[in-house]
Amino acid sequence: MPCYFVTGTDTDAGKTLICSGLLALGRRQGLSTLGLKPVASGCDDTQDGLRNIDALTLQAQTRPELPYEAINPFAFAPPIAPHLAARYAGRTLCVEDLENALSAPLAEQRDLVLIEGAGGWRVPLNDEEDIATLATRLSLPVILVVGLKLGCLNHAVLSAEAILGDGRPLAGWVGNVIDPGFAEDKRLYEDNIRHLEQRISAPCLGIVPRLPVSGHQALADAAANHLSLPS
Repeated sequence: MPCYFVTGTDTDAGKTLICSGLLALGRRQGLSTLGLKPVASGCDDTQDGLRNIDALTLQAQTRPELPYEAINPFAFAPPIAPHLAARYAGRTLCVEDLENALSAPLAEQRDLVLIEGAGGWRVPLNDEEDIATLATRLSLPVILVVGLKLGCLNHAVLSAEAILGDGRPLAGWVGNVIDPGFAEDKRLYEDNIRHLEQRISAPCLGIVPRLPVSGHQALADAAANHLSLPS
């Protein structure tokens, strides 16, 4: 069962967009899919309980379907770092609890499984563990989402080095244009992409431009047009 951990160069790098696009691409190719968001902060209080828009987006791309609680077992309301959101809710996050919560959905036989992290590679879960620890404990290869903006070269190279330094294989990286101005100077834009290709020792799985659509399904389908699945 191909399973990957998806991290980003920063918060709002576009992990959910890329995850949903890869899952949509998998479904387009006839694969069964599963998208997981183990811990999410910034959740809305609904009649069904706390719900996170990123987790709902992954749930929508999961086939066969699973209940929300299987997709996002740890949900917190404040849009802050997960370890602080958990602390303010009177709870403590630890990797062992996340592993246990993921055991049932990961037992599902799916052709493509993506586990989306929270923020970047070093986002803490508690005073001693970070989100990277989960990927390490699950022995997963990593897909890095690079938010294409000013400063992305440093963020991308440092993140790739940290992933490899933690002993995780890098299955690929995806560029996601989050600053429209970044792509205005075509020559400069192409030079930046070329530098990323040279410095990140993993295949580029696609470059997703600013997408002229709205709605999570439309965005996932549009992103899929610019992506390749990891081999």
